Amino acid sequence: MQTAGMNMSEKLFLINNKGLRRRFHCKFAEKSTPEELLPEETLLWSQSLENLLKSKYGMTAFQTFLKSEFSYENIEFWLICEEYKKIKCSTRMSSRAKKIFKCYIEAEAPKEINIDHHTRDLIRQNVKTPNTSCFDEAQKIVYSLMEKDSYPRFLKSDVYQALHSSVSDCIKV
Repeated sequence: MQTAGMNMSEKLFLINNKGLRRRFHCKFAEKSTPEELLPEETLLWSQSLENLLKSKYGMTAFQTFLKSEFSYENIEFWLICEEYKKIKCSTRMSSRAKKIFKCYIEAEAPKEINIDHHTRDLIRQNVKTPNTSCFDEAQKIVYSLMEKDSYPRFLKSDVYQALHSSVSDCIKV
């Protein structure tokens, strides 16, 4: 199919014509225009998970991919921990720590993350007197899981390959 003269949104629509790819396209439509995404940026994503997470488009793409793999709780937990570290008020920190623990850490939590029982016990203790680092061990474990498991699968996924290809094609047009 000829794509010359098409803008980035039109190309994404062609690529993302069903299922996950359509959700990915819709997710981008919610953000600022995809024309801002450069091929160099998608290449940076392939260099490290850190680069991927620093990019708003990379984050969106990765979140979409994780949702499709039913492992969205990992990135969600990681992001919530990043926000948690910014809390200054001790009352708010205590309340938020308890919510995070109930939602992600405790056994049988609705969005339970995959951590060992020693880390779970450590965090249980940390939440009793919360500080900005009380979830650090779990966050490191989750980051490592994403880096070693989800991230390599994302780079091999149709979503990443199609997006990178479509962005690269924009330069050739």
